[in-house]
Amino acid sequence: MKELSPKYNPAEVEAGRYQNWLETGVFKPSGDSQAKPYSIVIPPPNVTGKLHLGHAWDTTLQDIIIRQKRMQGFDTLWLPGMDHAGIATQAKVEERLRGQGISRYDLGREKFLDKVWEWKDEYAATIKEQWGKLGLSLDYSRERFTLDEGLSKAVRQVFVKLYEKGWIYRGEFIINWDPVARTALSDIEVIHKDVAGAFYHMTYMLEDGSRGLQVATTRPETMFGDVAVAVNPNDERYKDLIGQNVILPILNKPIPIVGDEHADPEFGTGVVKITPAHDPNDFEVGQRHKLPQVNVMNDDGSMNELAGEFAGMDRFDARKAVVAKLEEIGALVEIEERVHSVGHSERSGAVVEPRLSTQWFVKMDQLAKNAIANQATDDKVNFYPPRFNDTFMQWMENIHDWVISRQLWWGHQIPAWYNEAGEVYVGMEAPAGEGWVQDEDVLDTWFSSALWPFSTMGWPDEDASDFKRYFPTSTLVTGYDIIFFWVSRMIFQSLEFTERRPFENVLIHGLIRDEQGRKMSKSLGNGIDPMDVIDQYGADALRWFLSNGSAPGQDVRFSYEKMDASWNFINKIWNISRYILMNNEGLTLEQATANVEQVAAGQAGNVTDRWILHNLNETIGKVTENFDKFEFGVAGHILYNFIWEEFANWYVELTKEVLYSDNEAEKVMTRSVLLYTLDKMLRLLHPIMPFVTEEIYGQMSTGSLVTAAYPVVNPAFDNSKAHEGVESLKDLIRSVRNSRAEVNVAPSKPITILIKTADCELEQFFTANVNYIKRFTNPEQLEIGSQVTAPELAMSSVITGAEIFLPLADLLNVEEELARLNKELAKWQKELEMVGKKLGNERFVANAKPEVVQKEKDKQADYQAKFDATQERIAEMEKLVK
Repeated sequence: MKELSPKYNPAEVEAGRYQNWLETGVFKPSGDSQAKPYSIVIPPPNVTGKLHLGHAWDTTLQDIIIRQKRMQGFDTLWLPGMDHAGIATQAKVEERLRGQGISRYDLGREKFLDKVWEWKDEYAATIKEQWGKLGLSLDYSRERFTLDEGLSKAVRQVFVKLYEKGWIYRGEFIINWDPVARTALSDIEVIHKDVAGAFYHMTYMLEDGSRGLQVATTRPETMFGDVAVAVNPNDERYKDLIGQNVILPILNKPIPIVGDEHADPEFGTGVVKITPAHDPNDFEVGQRHKLPQVNVMNDDGSMNELAGEFAGMDRFDARKAVVAKLEEIGALVEIEERVHSVGHSERSGAVVEPRLSTQWFVKMDQLAKNAIANQATDDKVNFYPPRFNDTFMQWMENIHDWVISRQLWWGHQIPAWYNEAGEVYVGMEAPAGEGWVQDEDVLDTWFSSALWPFSTMGWPDEDASDFKRYFPTSTLVTGYDIIFFWVSRMIFQSLEFTERRPFENVLIHGLIRDEQGRKMSKSLGNGIDPMDVIDQYGADALRWFLSNGSAPGQDVRFSYEKMDASWNFINKIWNISRYILMNNEGLTLEQATANVEQVAAGQAGNVTDRWILHNLNETIGKVTENFDKFEFGVAGHILYNFIWEEFANWYVELTKEVLYSDNEAEKVMTRSVLLYTLDKMLRLLHPIMPFVTEEIYGQMSTGSLVTAAYPVVNPAFDNSKAHEGVESLKDLIRSVRNSRAEVNVAPSKPITILIKTADCELEQFFTANVNYIKRFTNPEQLEIGSQVTAPELAMSSVITGAEIFLPLADLLNVEEELARLNKELAKWQKELEMVGKKLGNERFVANAKPEVVQKEKDKQADYQAKFDATQERIAEMEKLVK
């Protein structure tokens, strides 16, 4: 056995470790055809910049899952890759070029794309370096990129097949337009924010000048695209005006009055201006009445020549100028200030402009129905927490057709070609013959990302070995903020093209927030770089915090106080490991394992050894159960309690009674249990904190924990008798220590301790293990038995099966002791009420497992005994006061 360095230094522990794992190939699938496959595809980070804490959380959870499954003997694949992130990456590169005084148009498409590829290579290298610092056990031999040739082929095939079915179409519709990125956006790429704005009320005079109609708009600059005003055909105020004209102010152009249900008589004046090229509702009215569509803006948000004297002005400057002009000509009635919801581009932050545009769309009706229907089958996608299934279903039930074309250069160019004759050709490759020009637009990034679980496995080649072996994937880990963007799209595309779900499980996590609960953002300046955290605390401490921060679906708050606690826990593990290894006396792990079997069988060792093995067994079972439910926070809490409280604070201390004795045979057995338990602890911890566990394990054994067997429950370790006995022993020691503290009696001062037992079994156990009682309670005089008489003036406490008295007459204040006992009585009363309420619930008793109900009944009997004993003691003490 080697010796661990005196101090835990994460930088030393982690240095070179990841490279060693890569060189030994431990992250690759096992190749065992008999093993059950388990696969995860990484949610591909965008090549727009460095990873943030959210990425660290997301990937840590995936690594925990895949590391545990690998140790459990699954044939695991964790496939890495990155997303080209069309609009976001192009925006970043254009921003860099602007700093150099260059635009993409100066370079042209081909040279601009060269610049973007340079950016991609730069940031992909950074991301991979960050993955390494986090310790992610990825198989880089299978790394993919959403623009690589294999994925591009899959994208083209999906586009062509959907087009051939009539589910991809091209048309002119109102879409969300980003005037900064100069591209269309889908509905979910638009973030709505409340901003201060106004309703501008204007008068449109009838053509004959007999009366004016009042209309209101939040965007008066679009009025040059007005082609009608609408009134409700049943509105008595206006129905006789249908068919007449009003004069459009400023342009002095006649436009018709149409009757349409869209005009609500109860809202405003009941008259609505119709601008089909700049409003989705007006577009529908225009379609119904065959009205022209007049687009008055350029793609950069400036006004075009149809805006007359305002042509060339920015839309917001034009708004002010138009309002001033309306006031000047007497057409402005009032400005009604109000806060309203305005769409902003998720990527550029620009105010989104509803704009008439020719785009490519996916018809969502049948794709959505298929996804909804699949959730009622055995092949459904299981959401964790289950409430997110409702989120998914509601989205699919209310989905709109998906605009998939983007006016960008970086991305999958749409596989459609046009000729001068107006023909359109859609295919895998360019059509034969001259005169064909490919559509310049590219596909929405999410179109290729939607194929990620199967395109990365070799699809559309259905005979590809990875596709046959690892698809459908096992688990997807992602944040709740992209259920609509990505999860839903992967599900309907996978069902359409593979006829199977893309993954069995979806684990949804929340967002990382700062200590105050605020979302991390550049504007608030509260972002935390995970690499800085690793430099300060180590990757294992960050991973422990991230895995234990919250329950599935919940947000987590980052704080350096929590990071300190994580580091302290690892330091505790390091120190107890060092203590065990230093006192090991040359024992090997193989020898220890053989010795532990004798201890468990009762052939060697002592009751505390069997107690810790019993508790280890329970810990393995509970941790595995909670891992299977993705409840890593619960599993972490169980591990923490076992390691720090039960193993370090109790068992390691209890072993000193043996290790400092002359019983050499018993020493070997206790050292064996210490080493064996440490080994199992390291294996349980390894998926969460791989670096430090591998370092410690390397001092104990050969090989790597990455591929070591994960602990399983061993029925031979079950020993309820040892468990109950040592728990009573712990309660006794704890009770004496607490009573000493109450009256400030130092642990070093010997005192009289009287233990009145309620049954002979507990009396025998305490008598057999009196050496532990003496070592940890320091009695001057010790009595154990059912016939022990309680002295009049004594500190008293109740544990399961016994009462403990400390005659401290000279130190005891009777009133204070009575107050303490009454407080204790109230505690047992509350416990009795709670368990009584549970057992009084007929539904609980009828539906819970019999062993669960029995456990509650046992609790009730225990609490009642403690309540009665405390009440009896109060009565005795009250006699002294009287």
